[in-house]
Amino acid sequence: MRLAVIPGDGIGPELLPAALEVLDAAGVPYRATVLDAGWGAFEKHGVALPPATLDAARAADAIVFGAVSSPSHPVAGYRSPIVALRRELDLYANLRPAVSAPVPSSRPGVDLLVVRENTEGLYAGREREEGDGAVAERVVTRRASLRIARRALEEARRRRARGLPGRLTIVHKANVLRLTDGLFRACALEAARDFPEIAVEEQLVDSMAYRMILEPERFDVVVATNLFGDILSDVAAALVGGLGLAASANVGDRHLLVEPVHGSAPDLAGRGVANPVATLRAVALLLEHRGRASEAARLERAIDDCLRSGPRTPDLGGPARTAEVIAAVCETVAGTAALPTVRNGTESA
Repeated sequence: MRLAVIPGDGIGPELLPAALEVLDAAGVPYRATVLDAGWGAFEKHGVALPPATLDAARAADAIVFGAVSSPSHPVAGYRSPIVALRRELDLYANLRPAVSAPVPSSRPGVDLLVVRENTEGLYAGREREEGDGAVAERVVTRRASLRIARRALEEARRRRARGLPGRLTIVHKANVLRLTDGLFRACALEAARDFPEIAVEEQLVDSMAYRMILEPERFDVVVATNLFGDILSDVAAALVGGLGLAASANVGDRHLLVEPVHGSAPDLAGRGVANPVATLRAVALLLEHRGRASEAARLERAIDDCLRSGPRTPDLGGPARTAEVIAAVCETVAGTAALPTVRNGTESA
């Protein structure tokens, strides 16, 4: 695999090496190019996503993304590089699994997938000042709504084939946002007609947040617009051990980007105690979506063994450092790897 590796800011550069270490341990052949993006890149180059980084990402078989720091106040010329990559590469589906983990903070019996539309909604970037306030335009199109609904239904079908419920929950607020969410709802129901074996239900987003906390075990695949899916996927992560364990796959028809979802955590940068599990799970998603299901399953088992028996980082109540967790997972993966160790390459662009 030709990998574009974007460490980014904060703890990203500390955690991204874990992705390559675990691929080495599993004997998966790759060639990685390390690329620049994020706030640090903006300070150096005046742009958060340099053109060379975007070109290399386009040419890669997959992108492994770390984390970037984004200012909470407007900065002239700055645009979020992850949002830009999703748009430029048409990574229209954000897939966020939430599965109960063997840690005390995790709710048992949860195995759900949030499928989030990734290219429009309130994240379309259409904001402007107006009078003494500001306006953000919410964009919902028929094309994007149909394809994200179909992707969610395909995921439900795959899960059903694995013995899971294969049920789809459509989340919206069409009772208030009648045009935008009304269109999203109608498109999802239209798409569902081609998947008669998939049970379909609807939830208003506020009710969904409430019910997800009360009874997350009853949900299987959840599809939502961009902002709603972003929020609900973090709610789901909180139920199964926290953001330190959560990863996502950003999927398009041609491109794939995987990432931990915990952010750059500048307060942890340089301390060597950040939890690498989300990054390791991002690698499992990479392997799964690039046709290496057995290696992905082996890595997930190794992660669960580590979560169950230790070592654990301080966010999970343990004393371990980042490197100790990475080493433990890699040792387990290497000990069960069916493939021989291969010589891999890493270069900087």
